[in-house]
Amino acid sequence: MDLSGKAVRLAAAALVVLAACGCQAGNGGRVGGNATATAAPTSAQTAPAVLESAFERVIKKVLPSIVQITTTQALGSGIVYDTAGHILTNAHVVGTAREFQVTLATGGPARKARLVNTFPAGDLAVIAVEDARGLTPATFGRSAELKVGQIVLAMGNPLGFSGSVTEGIVSALGRTVSGESHNGRPGAIITNAVQTSAPINPGNSGGALVDLTGAVIGIPTLAAVDPDLGAAPGLGFAIPSDTATDVARQIVRYGRVVNSHRAALGVRVGTAVDADGNPIGVVVGATTPGGGAEKAGIRAGDVIVNVNGTPTPSSNALSQLLATLKPGDKVRVQVRHPDGSNATVPVTLTELPSTG
Repeated sequence: MDLSGKAVRLAAAALVVLAACGCQAGNGGRVGGNATATAAPTSAQTAPAVLESAFERVIKKVLPSIVQITTTQALGSGIVYDTAGHILTNAHVVGTAREFQVTLATGGPARKARLVNTFPAGDLAVIAVEDARGLTPATFGRSAELKVGQIVLAMGNPLGFSGSVTEGIVSALGRTVSGESHNGRPGAIITNAVQTSAPINPGNSGGALVDLTGAVIGIPTLAAVDPDLGAAPGLGFAIPSDTATDVARQIVRYGRVVNSHRAALGVRVGTAVDADGNPIGVVVGATTPGGGAEKAGIRAGDVIVNVNGTPTPSSNALSQLLATLKPGDKVRVQVRHPDGSNATVPVTLTELPSTG
């Protein structure tokens, strides 16, 4: 496992791999009908200082809530979730580890931590620090209220440089992106992702994307990579805070995610390829007993060609499509049977279970 920067595949973009405050000037007014008061400094003169002060306030407020998470294989970031010692981070930062060393951005000795649980489908995890004394929980904002153009800061530990801060804006909202596949399994799918121009480097994952009030509005997770040109600067993605806090609340309360809010076909799949190795569909390895696919008559060996007319050439494409739907939605699935015949069947989607 590399550090925590990950390449991404955009659902609807050209990339295919996989990651001022102003002060209004006062108007001069006449004094005694003759003299004119000295004009106040223009906003152009004062805005940089005001913005700089805002950055300083936000960093001072949020940085104590940022931690560095170290495993035997990787290094990443996390956010203090509560005074009980729960730390919110990315599932890919945690990896397969069960024990961790947590270091505060404000310094001090490393603290032991253990895994509470992960939600790999959404790339989120919660760990718990044994010694919670002196931890400062972050303030989480509502990502649903974000606007494109808002100034944001990304805080974390890129390349191990503890407590680093980068700046940018909210570039876009509502993206669907996916991480790299591992061992033939689709990468995590992030829905409603916050796209930002704030640089996200290896080690930033699991940290905080914050607005100028000091509220965490996202978890920096992915950085885009062009397959031909390499890293795409200023093209990063964060899990929205509304999603992250919902998952964290469930893991802290129940020990696992009990409601993923995500749709599932009820199949285990792999990517089917033609004689030249090109992906041609999603081959079903097994169906979930009682799931939508089984009830619709889909069986192991069938190849899913499209859903609602949208082609599904790979397992990742199918995962991305399902991420845009909801449990209970009814879809039409075209399958190719092992004998070469085709059929289109109606399927009622179920809820994607937590694998943690």
